[in-house]
Amino acid sequence: MTSEAAALGRAGALLTIDLDAIAENWRRLRARGGPAECGAVLKADAYGLGAAPVGRGLFAAGARSFFVAHLDEGIALRGVLDEPRIVVLNGLLPGLAADYTAHRLIPALNDPGQIAAWAGHARALGTALPGFVHLDSGMNRLGLAPEDQERLAADPGSLGGIAPITWMTHLACAEEAGNPMNRAQLDRFRRAMATLPEAPVSIANSSGIFLGRGFHGDLTRPGAALYGINPTPGRPNPMAEVVRLQARILQIRRVDTPMTVGYGAAHRVEGPARLATIAVGYADGVPRSASGRGAVRIAGFTAPITGRISMDLITVDVTHIPEPLAAPGALAEIIGPELTPDRLGESAGTIGYEILTSLGRRYARRYLGGAE
Repeated sequence: MTSEAAALGRAGALLTIDLDAIAENWRRLRARGGPAECGAVLKADAYGLGAAPVGRGLFAAGARSFFVAHLDEGIALRGVLDEPRIVVLNGLLPGLAADYTAHRLIPALNDPGQIAAWAGHARALGTALPGFVHLDSGMNRLGLAPEDQERLAADPGSLGGIAPITWMTHLACAEEAGNPMNRAQLDRFRRAMATLPEAPVSIANSSGIFLGRGFHGDLTRPGAALYGINPTPGRPNPMAEVVRLQARILQIRRVDTPMTVGYGAAHRVEGPARLATIAVGYADGVPRSASGRGAVRIAGFTAPITGRISMDLITVDVTHIPEPLAAPGALAEIIGPELTPDRLGESAGTIGYEILTSLGRRYARRYLGGAE
C-alpha cells in the first residue's frame, strides 16, 4: 500500500500540506525583507491549511508575530502558541476589550472609537496595553481616514495608555510592482508618520516585501506567499510549493457514440472516448467556474475537465492516457507542482487565495515535517 493510499483511509481525496515548505517560505521572505522582522498571517485558518499546525511550525522556525482576522481566531491560536504576539486585524469589537487582554491579544485599532476604547480599558486596568494603529493610506477599507489621522496628530494624548504602538497600513496594489498606487500609498503613510509619535511601522504584505526596502518598515506581514501563492505575478514564483491535492478515480466510462456528459448536458463527446469520474467537487473547493476550463494530472498526463463540476464529482477525459494508469482507485492530482493554486484559480476566473481558503473539510489531511 502506498503512503497516499494509507493516508486516504475512507476519504475520497487527500490534501497534503508541507509544513517544512511553509517554514522555508517564511525564511525566504524574512531574508528578502530583512532587517525587518518577518511576521506571519494565519487568518482564515492559515488560508485553509490549519492554523494550529502551521502556527507551531512557523514558531519553531522563528516567527514571533502572528496576525489573524477575527477575535475567535486569535483566541484559538493563543491556545496553541503561548509566547508570540498575536494581532487581530479586524480590530477591537465593542464591549469585548477584556477578551483581548484575557488572551493577550493585540487589536489593530482601525478608528478613533477603537483607540478611545482601548486606551480607556488600559486606564481601567492601570497598565499600558500594546496596540497596532492602522492608518488608511488609500485602500479605503479599514483604518483611520486622513481626517482622523490629522486629529490624532493634533491630540497625541488620546493614545495615552496604549504602548508600545506599532503604526501600520495596507497596500492595495502590491502585486503590481509598477503600479503608481504603491508609491503614492508609501508617501501618504510617510507624511502621516512625520506628524505622529515615533514608533515601529508595518507596511508590506507578501507582495509588498518584493517592492523594495522602503516598503519593509520594521515588521512585514506575509500571508499568501507563505502557502506557495506567487507574490510576483507574471514572474517565476520565488516560493516553494506547499499543497498537493489528490482525489480517487471512482469509475471509468467508455463512450462509443456521441452523447453528453454531466449536468445540463453541457459537454458533448463526439467520438469514442474514456471518461474518468473523480471524487472531488465544488463542495471541496474546486470551483464550478472551472468547468470545461480546468484540468487534472494523472500519472504525468494532463486530463481536461469535461462537463460541469458538480458538488461531489468531476469528470475528465482520459482517452489519451494508458488504461492501466487511469483506472478506478488511481489518484488524480487536482493541485500540485504542475497545477498550482494560482493556475487553478486562473482557470476558474479567480485567484489562488480563494482556492486555498475554499478547501473543504472532507479530505484526509496529511502534514509533512514541521513541529507536529
